[in-house]
Amino acid sequence: MFKNNQVLQIHDRDNVLVALTDLKKNTTVVFNNQEYVIQDNIDAKHKFAIEHLTKGDAVYMYGVLVGRAKKEILKGGLISTTNLAHDTEKYSADDKTKGTSWEAPNLSKFTNKTFDGYHRADGKVGTENNWLIIPLVFCQNRNVEVLKQALVEKLGFGKQQHLKLDVDALIEGYKKGTSTKDLLDKDILKQPHEQSKNVLFPNVDGIHFLTHDGGCGGATTDSVALCHLLAGYINNPNVAGATILSLGCQHAQASILEKALTKMSPDNKKPIYILEQQQSESEQDLLAEAVKKTFVGLIKANKTERNPAPLSKLVIGLECGGSDGFSGISANPTLGYVSDLIVGLGGATVLSEFPELNGVEQELINRCTSEDHAKKFSKIMSTYNEKADALGAGFYANPSPGNVKDGLITDAIKSAGAAKKGGTSPVKDVLDYTEQVTTPGLNLLCTPGNDVESTTGLAGSGCNVILFTTGLGTPTGNPITPVVKVSSNTKLFNKMSDIIDFNTGKIIEGTSTIADTGEDLLDFVIEVASGKKTKAKQLRQDDFIPWKRGMSL
Repeated sequence: MFKNNQVLQIHDRDNVLVALTDLKKNTTVVFNNQEYVIQDNIDAKHKFAIEHLTKGDAVYMYGVLVGRAKKEILKGGLISTTNLAHDTEKYSADDKTKGTSWEAPNLSKFTNKTFDGYHRADGKVGTENNWLIIPLVFCQNRNVEVLKQALVEKLGFGKQQHLKLDVDALIEGYKKGTSTKDLLDKDILKQPHEQSKNVLFPNVDGIHFLTHDGGCGGATTDSVALCHLLAGYINNPNVAGATILSLGCQHAQASILEKALTKMSPDNKKPIYILEQQQSESEQDLLAEAVKKTFVGLIKANKTERNPAPLSKLVIGLECGGSDGFSGISANPTLGYVSDLIVGLGGATVLSEFPELNGVEQELINRCTSEDHAKKFSKIMSTYNEKADALGAGFYANPSPGNVKDGLITDAIKSAGAAKKGGTSPVKDVLDYTEQVTTPGLNLLCTPGNDVESTTGLAGSGCNVILFTTGLGTPTGNPITPVVKVSSNTKLFNKMSDIIDFNTGKIIEGTSTIADTGEDLLDFVIEVASGKKTKAKQLRQDDFIPWKRGMSL
């Protein structure tokens, strides 16, 4: 990257500069001994052309094609949705460049470091120790909610709340005739003391309830995918065991889940209890049996304690959401550096959100360590885009209004920055949705760009920590896997520090490097992997949305 205090050029091939601060029309910017007269008011995070462009001319950013001019763009002119159309380079697995040599960054600081995790019988290590209660079909959601009401508070897990809203104070005020103005001015926020450990089951981090709207009534393929996803959650090292409620007649049969779990973990030793309502004497009997078996399962889960584990046991998901024009410059490259460190240490990282790799396919294909992986990635990308395009929303439609407002005006610009989360290491494996991470190194996992569907998929494929960058702020979390929120800029971090864990804004400000920030972030990840609560965990952001394939982008 090449920068001064006003602008930045990400790659020497780029013919646009990124504004690091607001630039006023008719002011002059000097960069690399060149003067640029700014033709429009340009907000920070947006871009301007450094050469005169005519209709059809290519625009490059991050060193790749990110669009073509829809009309004339003056030198110093703002790049916007009115003058730039999405476009990307063609790609092919047949064009794969030979060789994937790679040198890891300096690992000396982390070589002998460990985290305190939960060691499983299959050799994996969890960063949490959770019990799951899972409905196989939406018909069981109500019963799951009954179990939630019966178990959470009584077993002490409900006391670990980050925030309480004192509604009683409003009720009492209303009864006493307090004016609506005074009611609106009343402080009803309470910050209770949070238990560091559950009193009854100190080694269990939580009971989580994976309600959903699937399992029957839609495409049978979606029900089968749901069973594989749920099996992946049970197989995740952050899970100690599960209670599963089935109606009996739905598409998402217990036998499909059991078969998927056996394939993932042939010697599975986790306690799993499956109860079918249509085989039960009554709904009350079903619920009573579920409570008893869950209680026994928690006793078993509580026998596992945290013990030191090498960093090679980390499987880190790489995610972004609510991205801005700085995400690809600060937060995402920081994740990329962490990814390279983990890969160098023998661990695994997982780059997801395939619609947000649009335009950098050839680079990732060239980094694949085998031709089979390259072809699999190419096929998944092209098939996914074709299906989405047939539904009227190809990859080009991915950027959200918030992305566009903050400078990510084409999917190719967004993707080129998003791909930085994957660092520089070789691609060791390519996984389709619900396939399990089994190979150390960088993995590519097909998920949609939807934040919750993607984080749901990352946890379902085995990630025991998820790093999540954001430039605009997003409250996404996950039931079983800690999600570390990483801001791209200091303004956001200061504004939304209640939901964000880590700031990379110093990179934009020029007071820290990507390498130093990456090392600091990995130190924080080690703390989280050892039990430190993320903001998402404190707020109980237990988001779980299975992907209905082809229906989400």
